[in-house]
Amino acid sequence: MNERESWLTALGEGEIHAALAPVFAALPPEIALEALVVHRPAGAAASKAVEAAILTPALKGNTAVASALWLYVDELDLSHTLSQALHSPTGSYLHGIMHRREGDFGNSLYWMSQTGSHPVWGQIPNFNPRGFIRAVEARSSGDNDDLVALQRMEWNTLFHHILRYGAQ
Repeated sequence: MNERESWLTALGEGEIHAALAPVFAALPPEIALEALVVHRPAGAAASKAVEAAILTPALKGNTAVASALWLYVDELDLSHTLSQALHSPTGSYLHGIMHRREGDFGNSLYWMSQTGSHPVWGQIPNFNPRGFIRAVEARSSGDNDDLVALQRMEWNTLFHHILRYGAQ
């Protein structure tokens, strides 16, 4: 089972799975979130897939899901606009990730402090979000496979949390 199939299997069957399958087909998880600091969106096909997904009945109006999906396809401005409207730990967490991915590490640290202690952090082995921000900042080039893998795990864990619990 590849990473895309694993992520979709975790979603189960039904409307959410059907809404998200085209997103993961347009931008498979094994190549998504490749850039620690984003310089351009992942591409038109991935953005169009997100646009379609967030308009489906299963996802429409779910601001946290939309913000996370825009992060997934490196559309930071769109994610930022939505995460700012979420006044919750999850909203602050999404906001902090967005700033980390744009390279605004100080602002990212601020928003992580606004998050408090998010339940997702305990689900990722040995995860320290502030330490992760500092590690991304310190590694502007070179071999970042370990950080990219952690970024993917962070996004996947947070996304499943949002689907299950909303934008708490």
